[in-house]
Amino acid sequence: MTAFIRLAAAGIFFFTLGACVSYPERPVYYKYVLDDHKVLRGETLYSIAYQHGLDYRELAAWNRISKPYTIYPGQRLRIKGPKIPVKARTTGSASAKKRSSAKQPPSSAKKKTAASKKSKPSKSAKHVWVWPTRGKVIQKYSSKGRGNKGIDIAGKAGQPVLAASSGKVVYSGDGLPGYGNLIIVKHSEQYLSAYAHNRKLLVREGRAVTRGQKIAEMGSTGAQSPRLHFEIRRHGKPVNPLRYLPKY
Repeated sequence: MTAFIRLAAAGIFFFTLGACVSYPERPVYYKYVLDDHKVLRGETLYSIAYQHGLDYRELAAWNRISKPYTIYPGQRLRIKGPKIPVKARTTGSASAKKRSSAKQPPSSAKKKTAASKKSKPSKSAKHVWVWPTRGKVIQKYSSKGRGNKGIDIAGKAGQPVLAASSGKVVYSGDGLPGYGNLIIVKHSEQYLSAYAHNRKLLVREGRAVTRGQKIAEMGSTGAQSPRLHFEIRRHGKPVNPLRYLPKY
């Protein structure tokens, strides 16, 4: 009986002690996780920007990182841009309205500007794209929610994977969850392309590649069957590769 009384008293003591302890507010913790990225070994600025759907130039600017964009394991990178005060945005928009109202272009000029914005990206003279491999497209691009951010092309293990356009390899590794062995190629300040689920990577980071060059072998790393997951990103955002690739 005495032992039972002692146990009950101890329980009351620890319950009271727990009620007096103050814990940090959860929102602070969640904000910290959502706004920062801890650099892991093997990651590059490009792969981190790719993972979070960001333009690598914005990510570099937010963290005051200059070319050649060197980062280090353990480093924390800000993955959200600085907030602009509402007053500053209002002032800027008001001044912009004044400038636009002061000098309006002719209606014909407006039509030309609108027409130029509607030009298809596949007609771009800066980039000529080729298919990264041959095979049936088993999954198409989808911009809805967590839809497919590229296309999946079925094939055989070991099948050649080609650079869809000339550029520079900015990531070669297996550090992005769900992509398996991945290669990311930078083609210009605007465009990147990605090649996932490879069995073997044949090019390293920093190497220049030409359009049609073999850069990997098809595999099933991070996938259920041999396939190539191919993406094109413009300013860090996924676009439909079928709008850029030639028909075949």
